[in-house]
Amino acid sequence: MEKGPFSVEWLAQSSRRPRSPPGGTGGRESPADLAALRHREAVDSSSPGHEAEAGGGGPAVPGRPRTKFSAAQLQELERSFREQRYIGASEKRRLAAALNLSQSQIKTWFQNRRMKFKRQTQDAR
Repeated sequence: MEKGPFSVEWLAQSSRRPRSPPGGTGGRESPADLAALRHREAVDSSSPGHEAEAGGGGPAVPGRPRTKFSAAQLQELERSFREQRYIGASEKRRLAAALNLSQSQIKTWFQNRRMKFKRQTQDAR
């Protein structure tokens, strides 16, 4: 007798079944299978300019590894930040293309840099 979906036995058995290619046969996959697949894809994905930071100290959380910006990238980002602390869409696109980074990386760098600026100005008081 086969156990119902989401029982421990069913999940253990379903994790041993061979997988069909994504978008293939249209078979049903359990939420646990989909979560495990997403986790594996996140861990397996890598792109140039991204390296995991050794000894992060915290618990291992799946996701994008920390970006290591080059000195040239940082110089251009800092120059742009000195000119304007809040970046517009066109400048974000220009920087992303010029520095070979994604627009979300540019946006996040500016957010982080504004917080660093805020801490520095508060510490100076």
